[in-house]
Amino acid sequence: MTGQILSEAFIENQRQRLLAMQRQVLGGEEGTISAERNQEEASGDEAREFEDDAQKMEQDIANQALRSVNDRRIADIQRALEKIAEGTYGYSDNSGEPIPIERLKVLPEAILTVQEESERDAGR
Repeated sequence: MTGQILSEAFIENQRQRLLAMQRQVLGGEEGTISAERNQEEASGDEAREFEDDAQKMEQDIANQALRSVNDRRIADIQRALEKIAEGTYGYSDNSGEPIPIERLKVLPEAILTVQEESERDAGR
């Protein structure tokens, strides 16, 4: 692991950003679950229509896709926070190669290089 040196101030700023992102993503997940529960309570004992079932199914699929994205994002945020604690932040989990600082500024939760991230996404 040779390459870039990230300042303590940069790393602390990234840690604060990651913690804020974690709170935001987890809060959004709770909001989705709450909205689903409210929708179920609102529809209650009303006569059910096939269209209602179809809409609910579409919404369930959308919510599951959102949860999958959020689950990966939360895992990456938590891993990035671990990497800060370990002193390996800014280096790829796969190759140990430095992650460009420009990428870290845009995606503080980046734990892979762009190429490795593309490969991970392709292998979903």
